[in-house]
Amino acid sequence: LPLSKQKKKNLKTFQRYLEIECWKRDELRNLQPVLQAVGDACKQINRIVQRAQTDDLYGVALGEDGLPLDDTNIQGEVQQQLDVLCNTIMLRCFCGCSNAISSVASEEEDEPRSCADVMGDNAFAVGDYVAVFDPIDGSKNIDSSLPVGTVFGIFRRIPGIPFDEEYPEAAFLQTGENALVAAGYCLYSATTVLVVTLGSGVNGFTLDPDKGVFLQTHPDIRIPRAGPIYSFNEANFHSFQPSVQKYLDALKDGSSSVGIRSNARYVGALVADVHNVLINGGIYGYPSTDTNQDGKLRLLYESAPMAMIMEQAGGAGSTGKGRILDVMPTQIHQRVPTFLGSIENVFELDEYHKRYSGTVNSKSVGGDGNNESYLKPTTTSANGDGDIDEITDDETI
Repeated sequence: LPLSKQKKKNLKTFQRYLEIECWKRDELRNLQPVLQAVGDACKQINRIVQRAQTDDLYGVALGEDGLPLDDTNIQGEVQQQLDVLCNTIMLRCFCGCSNAISSVASEEEDEPRSCADVMGDNAFAVGDYVAVFDPIDGSKNIDSSLPVGTVFGIFRRIPGIPFDEEYPEAAFLQTGENALVAAGYCLYSATTVLVVTLGSGVNGFTLDPDKGVFLQTHPDIRIPRAGPIYSFNEANFHSFQPSVQKYLDALKDGSSSVGIRSNARYVGALVADVHNVLINGGIYGYPSTDTNQDGKLRLLYESAPMAMIMEQAGGAGSTGKGRILDVMPTQIHQRVPTFLGSIENVFELDEYHKRYSGTVNSKSVGGDGNNESYLKPTTTSANGDGDIDEITDDETI
């Protein structure tokens, strides 16, 4: 159709959403420019991802001599060109938009950095919050034109602990339950979608390519209580714990207690796979394996933000032995086994861990030993009542 005859939905912009939410909640007002800057950074990264082939941005990062960088990042991964570029965008996004963020931690950086260091000005080191992020999750997918994403979280800084170059991690080592005030991700795929929680529900915004603004296309996202999708890297199946193997077998043959014969969907990028589960229901998992006892996902800037989003949408986030948001990190790049998704799916997985892998932590997934507290910090949306029936010993699990 000619542009003159195309009709646009009358949708709220991300900027307007932030204005209203931050006006309603005084404690969020200092974060309004930060979150707006995150949206702008996602637009920049989206353009870079789309131009990666034509602008020769594929492949490993190169040094000034034109040769591949000798060093890997802290994860032991060879840095891609996009990793380096997108990391710079996110650093400046969080530190340069206001003085609300005092320091930042990135998947691509060995240690946290103060915003004074990032911006070259001590005026940026006084904020009450710290930010964590993975600037471009699944960057290797770009070579094959597959989805990638950005994940972020904003924590309340521990009072009285300034950034210390001798021990830069100190301000970041907190549980998500106590300190995570906002989280989100941006998915760069067929459409570009920004999903955000400010602690009172989850909302999704789609980038309008004509106007260049994010529009609220997914208000008050609620994940189904049980779903038909499981998203695991089954190439590692024989390295999973017996409890996870038995659970996946039950999903595939339809014998699980949720009563749904599930389908496998796995892209290999955390943001893409979790978004699919969030919208359609089911479970995403990256368990421990024989070679990676703690799994592969990083607690602070991958698992915790995604767990907050899931819980705020009525779902759950678990390590298999307890809520992800209750885990106290001991280092910035700490990894944890991660299961995210519909509350009944994740609860059942924890029951499998309990039955086939020994006892489950008394705090369970919901924080107090019973599955209802999966929903402990979630939104007060009228959709869903937050209850789930207990699986008894004589029922199929």
